[in-house]
Parts: sequence; structure tokens; C-alpha cells
Amino acid sequence: MTTFAELQTMYVHLDVAGETSVDRTGTITIDHPPANALNSQLLDELDAAFDAALADAQVKVIIITGAGQFFVAGADDTEINEVKDDAEAAKALIEKGQNLFLKIERSPKPVIAAINGRFALGGGNELAMACHIRLAEDSVQFGQPEIKLGIMPGWGGTQRLPRLVGKGKALELMLTGMNIKAQEAYRLGLVNKVVPVGSVVREARRMAALISNWSALPIEAILTAVSDGLVENHIEDAMEVELQQFIALQGSADMAEGLAAFLEKRRPVFSDQ
Repeated sequence: MTTFAELQTMYVHLDVAGETSVDRTGTITIDHPPANALNSQLLDELDAAFDAALADAQVKVIIITGAGQFFVAGADDTEINEVKDDAEAAKALIEKGQNLFLKIERSPKPVIAAINGRFALGGGNELAMACHIRLAEDSVQFGQPEIKLGIMPGWGGTQRLPRLVGKGKALELMLTGMNIKAQEAYRLGLVNKVVPVGSVVREARRMAALISNWSALPIEAILTAVSDGLVENHIEDAMEVELQQFIALQGSADMAEGLAAFLEKRRPVFSDQ
């Protein structure tokens, strides 16, 4: 019987940490040489791998990374060229990426982008921005170069980039098509941390292990409150989202355990209930 731990498709691999591992991660690796460009088939496979990681009770944190010298260099320009005169096909391709990236952004499990190699451009940067936390190797360059092809970002770049780096800088990056280095991306708030080349997956797993110590209930509640709150127009509405998520935790076994462990000066043992 095939298990989630053995899931492997043509371009996407999912590896789940063993039951004795403290990190409890599902690592999704995009492997589409030479540059891990995103096409329809790869998006479908990434969607399937992500669903498998979500469904696996062993997995508390999901890591997305790239094989070889790239995280994701962008969308597959060949496929974009094929649909340029077919509005319905272009719409289907854009909606496929949008829906997948929304699923990642709204995941009840934390998603860490372990951004490796040389580039996270276009669709690659949009994929990274859909993740909750972004770690990048010092070698990575980021950008939204779609304007150089006579097109625009279509997988959430026009919406997520301004939320992360501010409207003015986001417009500068999208309208000039220029790339920025990892340290500049960190300064702008596009990534959470920059690490040496070759260490980003290890650092992502270290962070995943830290997160995995805690109960899945408040983890999901925090993710929901932040995700839903950010789309509200008024702070009062966003605070209501936070309130409802907090109230939903009341009476949980893990809340009782966490408080008891604190008062008893011991490490909590959470059951995700």
C-alpha cells in the first residue's frame, strides 16, 4: 500500500518525517530541471502533494523547496506562449495557480518556504509569498519580471507583494522588473531570514521542529486569525476574527495542559486535542 511518505510524481516529491522524529514535517521538493519552472502538470502534482501533507496526521509543518540550483525560476514561458492567443486556456492556467497558492496561504498547517539556489522569480516568488514563513539562501535573487514579457503577475503577486514590502516598493519591483538580492529581500520584509548557501532546508527543519513542539489547535487558530484578519477592511472586524479563534480554544485539553505545565514548571505534553 502506498503511503503519503512514499508519494512521488514526475516533478514533485513529498517526504514525511518518521514517527520518532521531533520535527513532524512533510518536505515537498519541486524537481523540474533545469530551473523548476511551473507548468500545469507541475501545479497539479504540487497540489496533490500538498493535499497529502495536509491529510497526514504525522505532519504538523510543511516545507516547500526546490531541487538543484533553483527554488523556482518562474512559470514555464513555453506554456505561457502556447496560451497567449487562447483566453480560456490562459484563464484556466491563471486560476489553477491562484487556487493552489490560496490553498497554501490558508493552510491550517504552517508552511515554510526553504528558498534555495539562484532564483525565486515570477511564479516562484509568488509561490514563496503564499507560504507563511520564508527562509532564503544568501545566493537567491527575487523578482517579478513579468513586465519584461509584456505581461503581469497573475498568481497573487500584485496582492501579496504590496502586503509584504509596501505599495511603493512593490510597484517599483513589478514596473521595473528588476531583481533584488536575498539581503535586500530580508531588509524589505520579503523573507524572514537569510542563511548560508546549502543550509536552508536544515534551517527550515530546525524551525519546523520548534513549531512542532506546540499544540496543533492554537497553531491553526493563529494561522486562521492572521489570514482572515488581513483581508478585512477594518481593524474591528479583524479583531472579531481573532476573538472567535481564541474562544474556540477554550476548554481544549491542550489549553488545560499548557496552563498546568506552566504552573507546575514542567514541559507541556500536547495531544492536539
